[in-house]
Amino acid sequence: MEQEQTSAEEQIRMRAYYLWEQADDPKGTPDEYWDQARAEIEKEAPPVESGPIADEPLK
Repeated sequence: MEQEQTSAEEQIRMRAYYLWEQADDPKGTPDEYWDQARAEIEKEAPPVESGPIADEPLK
């Protein structure tokens, strides 16, 4: 799981840097770019399954 978090964090870091680099006049704080990047990554990510649904019988 730690590797997944690191991977997600690295994706966010790279996206935030890209957003900062592409901004015409980078005036935002690093946190603003990070939050925007995280929101974009989460929107693109497939939903994470946490386990079987309570009403479904185990197979």
